[in-house]
Amino acid sequence: MAGLAHKQKLWGGRFTGDTDPLMHAFNQSLKYDQRMYKADIRGSISYVRALQRVGIVNEDEMHKMIEGLKTVLSEWEQGVFQVHPGDEDIHTANERRLSELIGPLGGKLHTGRSRNDQVVTDMRLWLLDQVEDIEKSLTGLIRVMVERASKEIQFLMPGYTHLQRAQPVRWSHFLLSHAFPLHADLQRLKQQIPRISVMPLGCAALAGNGFNLDREFLAKDLGFQSVAENSMYAISDRDFVVEFMMWASLAMTHLSRLSEDLIIYSSTEFNFIKLSDAYSTGSSIMPQKKNPDSLELLRGKTGRVFGNMSGFMMSLKGLPSTYNKDLQEDKEPLFDTVDTVSASFRIAEGVIATMEVQGDNMLQALKASSEILATDLADYLVRKGIPFRETHHISGRAVALAESRKCNLHDLTLEDFKSLSDKFDEDVKGVFDFEHSVQSRCSIGGTHIEMVERQIEVLRSSLGN
Repeated sequence: MAGLAHKQKLWGGRFTGDTDPLMHAFNQSLKYDQRMYKADIRGSISYVRALQRVGIVNEDEMHKMIEGLKTVLSEWEQGVFQVHPGDEDIHTANERRLSELIGPLGGKLHTGRSRNDQVVTDMRLWLLDQVEDIEKSLTGLIRVMVERASKEIQFLMPGYTHLQRAQPVRWSHFLLSHAFPLHADLQRLKQQIPRISVMPLGCAALAGNGFNLDREFLAKDLGFQSVAENSMYAISDRDFVVEFMMWASLAMTHLSRLSEDLIIYSSTEFNFIKLSDAYSTGSSIMPQKKNPDSLELLRGKTGRVFGNMSGFMMSLKGLPSTYNKDLQEDKEPLFDTVDTVSASFRIAEGVIATMEVQGDNMLQALKASSEILATDLADYLVRKGIPFRETHHISGRAVALAESRKCNLHDLTLEDFKSLSDKFDEDVKGVFDFEHSVQSRCSIGGTHIEMVERQIEVLRSSLGN
């Protein structure tokens, strides 16, 4: 049995001894790279076509090989593919099974091809499919945020800096402040595609293909946008893996910040939102608890995704030219990152779609702290002709006066205001209107209702609806 397993190894001819079983397990990647079975077979079918074009196989042989590969694909999809102990990776497993189905003809599949160009071709094909799915998930999340913003545009809430109440804003304005970074992530995701869609197949181990294969035909047949121009670069390049994981780290950071805000706003102290039971859990000891575990997990998994990226970069940074087995460490972090990001966008979409917004509680929080309109008070005096630096100081004195009286800013009398500046008049009471405050922010980017509606339309238009 050991001898048979040894013969199945693509590199076995040079070696006369058996591989240490621990070394075989250490070296084997099939347990995780089998998820690329479809990309591997797809690449092999195109490669057979290219071999036929240069006469390595004839047309009848090509059809037999392609039909055999399609049978292997069907076995994977039906869950009946039998993994053998000697299968090191998805490439070995598929080629071994092909030879079992069609005999020695299967041995022609690897002509002029190396696992070095094969594995990175598979990864690029696989990742292109995943990017398409992730793009749909991210688009769905942004769309839900935009539609909630449209429906709940009337709700006002305190806006925060330094986690201190700062100025009134619309709830929709807040929600869109998180949608726009995610929209930028969507743009960056699409911009990666041309750099992922570079075909390495036909570069062999490092020096190029020795059978004059038409690599442009291969690229077109596989749907790649371009052909890798340098074989040494092609088989060792993993920048597309790093770039995707960098992108994922930033996108997850944006989800984490959104999660943090919603965790705070769902607390009893704020009570601005209520999360659906579907995205919350209880406590094992405190019956009253409703924990925002979905959001906490999103926040926590951000560190995991960043760790995948930084860990692989440490594997990559000191490698000598072309292929080194260290590059096998690219798959697990990439696969995990793809899985985590995909799930995270879908969970976030569910959280946003099902949460209940407590508009009355937001308004009560505004009414409890009229000092949040201190900037509006300063702006009132600016319109009376006083320089802003002076009005800022006067408004600050008004806040201090209210604090000394242990009352709200709007409870000060006209005489109180006049004691600070003779520019105050009866119309000063109109400052203490939260709707007026948000409507005064009417430049592009502001929280005026028309400006928020503009933001909604910008995102809708970009998303194609």
